Amino acid sequence: MRDNTEALLNTTTHSSSEDEHNYYYENCPGCKINQQKSLNPHFPLNHLFFLWVVTLCAALPISSLFPFLYFMIRDLHIAEREEDIGYYAGFIGSSFMFGRALTSVLWGMLADRYGRKPVIIFGAVSVVIFNTLFGLSTSFWMALSMRFLLGSLCGILGPMRAYAAEVCRKEHQALGMSVISTSWGVGLVIGPAIGGYFAQPAEKYPSLFSEKSLFGRFPYFLPCLLISLFALFVSIISCWLPETLHIHHEDKKEQGGAADGLEVVVCESDVDGVIHSKKTLPSAKQSLLRNCPLMSAILVYCVFQLHDMAYSEIFSLWANSPRAIGGLSYTSADVGEVLAFSGLGLLIFQLFLYPVVERSFGPIMVSRIGAAVTIPLLSSYPFIAMLSGISLLMVLNCASVVKNVLSVAISTGLFLLQNRAVPSEQRGAANGISMSAMSFFKALGPAGGGAIFSWAQKRQNASFLPGSQMVFFILNAVEFIGLLMTLKPFLVLPSTDFS
Repeated sequence: MRDNTEALLNTTTHSSSEDEHNYYYENCPGCKINQQKSLNPHFPLNHLFFLWVVTLCAALPISSLFPFLYFMIRDLHIAEREEDIGYYAGFIGSSFMFGRALTSVLWGMLADRYGRKPVIIFGAVSVVIFNTLFGLSTSFWMALSMRFLLGSLCGILGPMRAYAAEVCRKEHQALGMSVISTSWGVGLVIGPAIGGYFAQPAEKYPSLFSEKSLFGRFPYFLPCLLISLFALFVSIISCWLPETLHIHHEDKKEQGGAADGLEVVVCESDVDGVIHSKKTLPSAKQSLLRNCPLMSAILVYCVFQLHDMAYSEIFSLWANSPRAIGGLSYTSADVGEVLAFSGLGLLIFQLFLYPVVERSFGPIMVSRIGAAVTIPLLSSYPFIAMLSGISLLMVLNCASVVKNVLSVAISTGLFLLQNRAVPSEQRGAANGISMSAMSFFKALGPAGGGAIFSWAQKRQNASFLPGSQMVFFILNAVEFIGLLMTLKPFLVLPSTDFS
């Protein structure tokens, strides 16, 4: 019986979506996943469930603080004037991404060496610990350090992006990446909704929480605790997460090894709006940085992520600030309500519409269209602030839904390009590079956005783009740069599709 099993595992099979032969090795978790894919042409619903909840766990704490960060900085008494609150808020917002920028490559390398599963479990546990401590912060420096440690130790997203590409057949990879992007996008809007509804509970729900209770003394602890409890649930169910890393205890020459699998890509021009890689040469494993398709997709992705993170910071500050200085005078609960509605619209679009749109137009065109539509949309925000009542609520909700849908559509398309540019054994490291670069740009987003917002609030009477008009003009300038970078000669397509 054992001989038959080994013969089956070592049989060469041909997949309809690939032009190369697959060899299955006994006791290799990655080969077991590949075998399941070859035998099951349907959607891997159980794997997609794991993708959804684990990615949501990583996304929720990132922006959950934005609705109450304005009030948290005020209560920590670090800012001397109200106009300076945005400046200090930017540092808190950036500390998470700065920590992640320093460690993402390391987590990617560890995921490629020891597996996706251990990195994911460790990241979920780090959310439980450091997100809870952030909610208990009693000083600016404690809050800053807890966010930095949370970003440094939560290396979930890079391995999950590799995981999504590895558990889905090629024809389902757009859906797999869409699940990642949807969960990530929903987390980035549901997180702030949780922060908005549950921050300062003693003020909002005095019948349930007294001023002398734990949640009265630590007004920003409740939303952090709720997210940490969800992360605890994720860390437990991750113990049943299937591993996808290939572990072949065979002769290195027979296997070829990961070092023989990487290719150096020499770029040559084409005429379809992007550059296609033309020649491939064998090289060492460390030449990922010379992979033109991968690095160009990462660079474009980073520019859009810089814009999105700055927008997330600015939107909450703008909504919370008084109308006298161009804001909406919203409470944290009002901001949470807007973002919750955005999350619902985003969920519907990504799960049901994005895979169809991606198949029709391709990931690059989807990203271009999303960037082009975002620019006039953001230009309308200063004029939305002139509305009031139900008209303000309706228009702002619609604008927020469209903005978040466009942002996640852009990110999903660039996710696909990155994963299709590298073989599976290097996706952890490749996504680690992507996460480090993206996190560095995202760290600039809140700090730069907060500083620009504070500066713009002080020039309400300027003749050229006064107040918030300057803020959204600068956001549009960044988005326009990203749009240009999706065109020739910046973006490079791989000649070999590794999906």
